[in-house]
Amino acid sequence: AEKRIRQTVKRTAINRARTSRIKTAVKHVEAMIASGNKTEAEAALKVAQPELHSGIGKGTIHRNTAARKISRLSKRMSRQMSPPSRIVITFC
Repeated sequence: AEKRIRQTVKRTAINRARTSRIKTAVKHVEAMIASGNKTEAEAALKVAQPELHSGIGKGTIHRNTAARKISRLSKRMSRQMSPPSRIVITFC
């Protein structure tokens, strides 16, 4: 039982650090999207994706959660960084 306690403490610390890195990377991407800097947002997303995939591999987060986060960040980036579409309405 004492060994299990030691293992749990060690794994909890590792998982907490990994989760913190993932959250920080995602927040950095969101900040870059909000600032409107396309190149930095793309670079931040390229840093965040491996962090999320690493969390999947190590069992820290579920694969669907990581896929959802990557998808939403990509969608927000493409939507916000693209030039606004012009809708032309003609009346007959």
